[in-house]
Amino acid sequence: MNSRRFRGPIDLHAHSSVSDGTETPSQLVRAALEAGIGTVALTDHDSTAGWVEAASAAKQAGITLIPGMELSTRVQYASVHMLAYLFDPGNAALVAETARIRQARLTRAEEIVQHIGRDFALSWDDVLAQSTEGATIGRPHIADALVARGHAPTRSEAFAGILHWKRGYAKPHYAPDPLTGVRLVREAGGVPVLAHPGTRGAEHVVPEAELKRLADAGLFGLEIDHRENLPDAKKRLHALADKFGLAVTGSSDYHGDGKPNRLGENTTAPEVLERIIAESTGSEPVYPD
Repeated sequence: MNSRRFRGPIDLHAHSSVSDGTETPSQLVRAALEAGIGTVALTDHDSTAGWVEAASAAKQAGITLIPGMELSTRVQYASVHMLAYLFDPGNAALVAETARIRQARLTRAEEIVQHIGRDFALSWDDVLAQSTEGATIGRPHIADALVARGHAPTRSEAFAGILHWKRGYAKPHYAPDPLTGVRLVREAGGVPVLAHPGTRGAEHVVPEAELKRLADAGLFGLEIDHRENLPDAKKRLHALADKFGLAVTGSSDYHGDGKPNRLGENTTAPEVLERIIAESTGSEPVYPD
């Protein structure tokens, strides 16, 4: 794939209001244009519902869209997020699995609100007021409801306070294991990358033996250039990427006003995106008209 078909900077991790971003897919694309981004990936949690709107906006804005998703996976109680690029959004197995995950998120969210509501003034209607129709409702919407109710000053502080796992309100939801996630994405013609795998430091980086299994199954890369990856973890992850021949990506993990992350604060090299496009068979980038 000729890199002249897309422009940089390249940001391969951004969320819209379809999941836990604060901007619609169209608004996200316009924000990317205003930030000087040449290529942006829409990676809403466990959903492709924003692809069509984002594609139309990207063509009008004159930037390239990489259709994607952030797939939830889990190892026991530890959440492992997996970015998936250019897969077939109609793949039956992936559609069924993401529907199961979204339902589990919804059920979990309702239970969390019920538990919080025993100690704080908070209702399910408060949470719905912070989401858009069809959105994948999760903890970020609960956090926004807590802010709206005056129980926390910001979404981040709601996560650090009431929604912290030590408080006992938040419980894990169903998600497949990472190996299943890699296989699902590859079977759908997509390209999988572990999202921000170093947020808890080097000692909590994916064990080497497990990473080898993921690489052997088709894991493409590691999102190392991300503001939440800790320095010691980044060093370890670079060494593992070299050992197993994994690509290195960089992204903002933009959520609009939902997080301080800004579009383009970390980016991916053009040659890495070229490889992603070359390996994908499920869908195509959306290029400007």
